[in-house]
Amino acid sequence: MRVAGKGLYQGAPPVSFRFDGVAWHGVEGDTLASALLGEGVRLMGRSFKYHRPRGVLSAGSEEPNALVCVDGVPNTRATMQEIWEGMEATSQNARPSLRFDVLAVNDWLAPFIGAGFYYKTFMWPRSFWERVYEPLIRRAAGLGRLDPSAGPLLCEKAWAFCDVLVIGAGPAGLSAALAAGRAGARVILADEGARMGGRLLAETDPLDGQPPHLWVERVLAELVQMPNVRLMPRTTVTGVHDGGTFAALERVSLHRAPRADLPRECFWRIVARRAVLCAGAIERPLPFPDNDRPGVMLAGAVRAYLNHWGVAAGRRVVVFGNNDDAHRTARDCHAAGLTVAALVDSRPEAAMPGAPFPVLPGARIAGTRGRLGLSRVTVEGPQGRQEIEADVLAVSGGWSPSVHLACHLGARPVWDDRLQAFLPPPGGVPWMTVAGAAAGEFTTAGCLRDGWRAASAALADLGLRAPDPDLPEAEGQAPAQGPFIVVEGRRQFVDFQNDVTVKDIRLAVQEGFCSVEHMKRYTTLGMATDQGKTGNVPAIAILSEALGSPVAATGTTTFRPPYTPVSIGAMGAGGQGMGFAPRRLTTSHAACLDRGAPMIEAGLWYRPGYFPRPGETTWRQSCDREVTMVRQAVGVADVSTLGKIDIQGPDAAALLDFVYCNTFSTLPVGRVRYGLMLREDGHVMDDGTTARLGGNRYIMTTTTAAAGQVMRHLDFVTQVLRPDLDVHCVSVTEQWAQFSVAGPRSRDLVQAVVDADLSDAAFPYMACAEAPVMGVPGRVFRISFSGERAYELAVPARYGASLYRLLVAYAESLGGGPYGMEALNVLRIEKGYITHAEIHGRTTAFDIGMERMVSKTKDCIGWAASRRPGLLEADREQLVGLRPVAQDGVITAGAHLYRREDPATRLNGQGYVTSACWSPTLGRALGLGFLRRGRERHGEVVRLVDAMRGVETLCEVTDPVFLDPKGERLRG
Repeated sequence: MRVAGKGLYQGAPPVSFRFDGVAWHGVEGDTLASALLGEGVRLMGRSFKYHRPRGVLSAGSEEPNALVCVDGVPNTRATMQEIWEGMEATSQNARPSLRFDVLAVNDWLAPFIGAGFYYKTFMWPRSFWERVYEPLIRRAAGLGRLDPSAGPLLCEKAWAFCDVLVIGAGPAGLSAALAAGRAGARVILADEGARMGGRLLAETDPLDGQPPHLWVERVLAELVQMPNVRLMPRTTVTGVHDGGTFAALERVSLHRAPRADLPRECFWRIVARRAVLCAGAIERPLPFPDNDRPGVMLAGAVRAYLNHWGVAAGRRVVVFGNNDDAHRTARDCHAAGLTVAALVDSRPEAAMPGAPFPVLPGARIAGTRGRLGLSRVTVEGPQGRQEIEADVLAVSGGWSPSVHLACHLGARPVWDDRLQAFLPPPGGVPWMTVAGAAAGEFTTAGCLRDGWRAASAALADLGLRAPDPDLPEAEGQAPAQGPFIVVEGRRQFVDFQNDVTVKDIRLAVQEGFCSVEHMKRYTTLGMATDQGKTGNVPAIAILSEALGSPVAATGTTTFRPPYTPVSIGAMGAGGQGMGFAPRRLTTSHAACLDRGAPMIEAGLWYRPGYFPRPGETTWRQSCDREVTMVRQAVGVADVSTLGKIDIQGPDAAALLDFVYCNTFSTLPVGRVRYGLMLREDGHVMDDGTTARLGGNRYIMTTTTAAAGQVMRHLDFVTQVLRPDLDVHCVSVTEQWAQFSVAGPRSRDLVQAVVDADLSDAAFPYMACAEAPVMGVPGRVFRISFSGERAYELAVPARYGASLYRLLVAYAESLGGGPYGMEALNVLRIEKGYITHAEIHGRTTAFDIGMERMVSKTKDCIGWAASRRPGLLEADREQLVGLRPVAQDGVITAGAHLYRREDPATRLNGQGYVTSACWSPTLGRALGLGFLRRGRERHGEVVRLVDAMRGVETLCEVTDPVFLDPKGERLRG
């Protein structure tokens, strides 16, 4: 079926491949679809529901029929998959073979399994669901099958940044990229095709008097030479997201034999200041009886296979359409030496003067013949009814602009009666301009002009000026479009993959599913892998007719990413091993490693456990030394991992009052307050400090573990619970490096690097200020997590590594040094401070002894739930301190607590231990835990049992604060 002298790959090297175990041949540059058509293969798949034989329908990513499995990857579109030497492809959704599929019996049962039959059929008898219905459905459902022996699909992820992203490399996209590139902007031109050029590669109308593909090659050659332009073929922009971020999937090596050193796909996050959408348009089929046989194709696809790949979809062609564009296909087929048996145009006034083939105006296709491939068509019209032999039927119902990406932020497209198509919504994506066929411009000359115009507008927004247009002469006659038609008859398919018919849509209306969204779900129209690219607009027209309302009033379904299917492996690229839980490193990481500190993972961050010194052989020796060092001199710890959220706006104080159980609106500027945050069920979510840096500006600090959770919580509150608040919250955790300096000599150290008065009178406990730190704009907080006088210094992250080394050097000159997580934990237990070991999601403010922090004068999240009687019962487990009766007694975290005389059984449990340590300050083990009626039982002796570790200890119940209960050390 190769046509001599046609196509862009004449003389290309031959390629051998196999389909369903049979060897076939193509040429380099072929897609699987074009290669199979070139070999005369028309049957390529089976439909999902009725298992009807299907052939290729389109030539692009909108393909609903020709889905195959290639190299273990199912649902690969044969129209997009390039062939390579030795490629193995198999058909799918057929048992036992593509030519003989036993499940084709569903086609005979079609009258009984129409749209929505599953809602009615599987209700009775009830006991049949698990034993009969579900097993049968599971075996029959699905399209392709995953091959468990294929191994993981090697993918990668990448990021790119540009001034102008041009989506689509057809005439409009090439024109836009040329304008932006010549203006000096950073440009990315992305196109889903293996070869850039779009529809220009499938047409024969000259550009500047030469074949259009030559103009494409000349433009691409110029763009390649521009250092500010990146060309990305085989790259589909699949989604538009907030902030000018675009998701794109690049087929890196899917067009060649698998190699261990090459990823198959790459998932891109492209951040663009402006975008120009030139995604073109998708041709629509027409509903007529038995319009789904192999050999029934879109007219533009027939033209594309002929002119781009040099392949005839058939030797005897019938063209059926309602617009002038169908005439091009008839003209090109005839010029290539194919027999055009008839041009059937539904418009009575249609004419093609001098046509060398029969033209039938006002006629329609009333039926087709041929089970595994088209053999003849039935035509009805003013000339009567006639049978015409044909092995390919080229159908065109007009073109639908590809508006998907313009609607990904929620906007709805706008119906245009003149074009009989939906156009992109004005301002649907604020930073995107739509051009070319995607905007309803269907002439080549118009697309070239529109692409240049759109790029000029984008450049103007960026402060750049586009050069004067330099465009070739091109075809400028817009094809006339006739009204959409439905040819009545036995079965007219609208969604080819899911076998949705005209009757199904009308049945949905009859049964009350009148909304376009309800109709979609009732019939499954547009829910297949092609997402209704070819079928949605015809379906909406049919729905409108059934409802008796205009298409504009009927509306469309919601456009959501991705534009084309994206493999989970590509979206999760790098999500294995460390990539699944990425390492987050502080600015002091290298300095800590230099000192031999073992790193501990804490909320994805890696923090030093302790800093061993010569002669120290155990972690306890290092930890004890560091605790003593902080208590007696000064220590430095990196606390950058704590969540830091910048909150600004006139209603910032109101937001804090709403999310914290205590009051923050009364906090003076330059002061810090400790806060407790509740969930909606009244349990503690997190705790931390919030500093007021200005009238409407606060810095909230969260625990390391809950930083992401709290940020999501604030987003939910501001968007859903309190959208009335004029406030903005931004996570700045990674932007600031923050260090704690604690100990009796901490002020001496901090005063040496901070240009501010840090005296007790000028800078008391819980004060904060913005002040230079070694000449760098920074922040100083006087807060303590150790019980000692302490300060926290924050500087922009790029200065963090230098400041940490400087602080440690100063500390060592004062008899101190760095301390790690182990010492930090001991220091906070000695002082009775809680962490997420205590606020683990099942404790309340009452349980941890902070019920007085829950304000009685204002509302807050969780306030009402926290007052439930069950959460305030005296018998609840309450936070206590634990101290062994014996000096050498051992306490372990996770141990259970019992009365001294009770057996250690579940029913006798009185509580549990949450945190434990050896205190070098007090010379004994200490623990924090929860005990029933704990605050009443101070002084009582309980039995600690850790059956897993074989530990049993008698412990005295004490106040959680073991050291300096009046806080004299931290206040100075």
